[in-house]
Parts: sequence; structure tokens; C-alpha cells
Amino acid sequence: MSRTVTVTVGFDGSRESLAAVDWAAGEAVRRAAPLRILQVWSKDDDPRTRLVATATAQGWGERALGTAGRRLRRRHPGLRTETQWVCGDPVEELCAAADEAELLVLGSRGLGGLAGFLAGSVSLAVLARTRGPVVLVRPHNRPAAGEDGPAGEVVVGLDVSAPGDEVLAFGFAAADRYGCGLRVLHAWAVPSLYGADMGAALQLMWAEVAQDARRALDEALAPWTQKYPGVSVVRECRQGRPAQDLAEASRGARLVVVGRRNRRARIGTHIGAVTHAVIHHSLAPVTVVPHD
Repeated sequence: MSRTVTVTVGFDGSRESLAAVDWAAGEAVRRAAPLRILQVWSKDDDPRTRLVATATAQGWGERALGTAGRRLRRRHPGLRTETQWVCGDPVEELCAAADEAELLVLGSRGLGGLAGFLAGSVSLAVLARTRGPVVLVRPHNRPAAGEDGPAGEVVVGLDVSAPGDEVLAFGFAAADRYGCGLRVLHAWAVPSLYGADMGAALQLMWAEVAQDARRALDEALAPWTQKYPGVSVVRECRQGRPAQDLAEASRGARLVVVGRRNRRARIGTHIGAVTHAVIHHSLAPVTVVPHD
């Protein structure tokens, strides 16, 4: 299915979704794209709403959507905004919306006990199934009125063994659009079996691994630095812990970009351990980009 140049944001009236709406509006303005605010209601998901008639829920939702739309039009007078309320399965509806849009934006609590995990279950299911990029936004990522968001860099976490052009394309385009620098991070962990007391032969082996990784990173970046000569790129290729290093790099970052392989496991789709950890612990908004 072809995608339209539209930014779509999931909305449910929560603090997280309000932050996502504000972030998505700024992104739509930068992309010169319309913004679609989508609210999906499922009466079976919440025991408090099982006795609520669909027409009543639709009235509540459309009023909330109307308020959000009017507020955005005051903040962004030139922004084309569409609101839509649907009754259905949230994961199914959001995945369908993501397949039609250029970008899907969702609110996220991150990691925070049982409530946070349950609140994130829809987001995780959507992330595992969509074919397009999805951004997760926390409440503290919400830009204040008149602000354009943080002034930091875009951070891309890259696996040089399967870099994925889609991940780099998104990261470079974002940095170019924001007018900021790009930090590309590749980290690998030395097995604890070897530790700091590894012998000379093993040290030489890991030195060769590091050299190969740096070469692979340079090769992956070469076509993109040529395409975006105005984007300043910092390359980090080192031994470390990928998820932890990306979480640290998210401090002060404008956006963190990570990839997800399009593949199926025996128990269904999944998003990968590093990406899973990053979306829970990053302090900046996180974009998950599917790639082959």
C-alpha cells in the first residue's frame, strides 16, 4: 500500500497522547504535511467502558478530538489538521493508519511498573507489526508553546552487520530537516568470559573486530554523507553495551533512531532486545524504523 505524506498520531486524552499530539504537530509543520489525529475506542479493553454505549463514547471522543484540533490550530495556524474517531481494535486500527501514513506517532510511558507495562502493550504490538516508522513520545518530550523542541542532535543506533538503509535514511533526513548534527553509534559487547585479563591473542582478535566494525560503519555511512553533505556526523564505534550506550546518548538528544528487522519468529513478530530496551529507557523521543 502506498503511503501519503501525512503524520498520524494516536490520541486517547492521556498525558502521554497529548505530548504525542504536540510533538507530531511540530513534525507535520516541518514536513509541510497534514496531521491526522486518530482516536480508537474499544469497549472491551477497559472494564469501566463496557457499559458505555458506542454513541456515547463517540460523542466523548469527538469532543476531545475537537478540543485538541482547535488548540493545535491556534498554535500552528497553517497546519492542516484532520480528526477521526473509530471503534475497533486499537492495534489493528493503528497498524492500518501507519501503513497509510508517512509517520505514526504514539505516546509512551516507558518502563514504570505494571501500569506502565500495560499502557505500553498497544505501542509494543504496533511497533512489532508496522511496515513504516513509528515515534514514541514521553510526556516530558512535549514542546512548550512557542518552542520547537530540544536543540540536541539526532542519535542513530546502528548494527553494522545489518545496517538497514531505511534507518540511516530516516536519521539523516531528520538531522537535515532539524538543522542539527547526527551521532551514529555502534557498540558491541566483549563476552564476560574474556574480561580485562584476556590474553594477547584474544586482544589482537578483538582489535581486528574493532577495525572491521569501523570499516563497516564507514562503508554504511558513505552514501548518506554524500547525499547530505550539510549534516555534521559524529561516528562512535566502540566496545560497550548497545542499549545502555544509546540510553546514555539520549540525554539531551533531539531524537533517537533505532531499527527493527522485518522478520518472524516462531512466536510471532518481535522488536529485538536492544530496541526494546531503548524505547523503555530513552529520555528522548524514539523512532523505530522497520527494515529488511
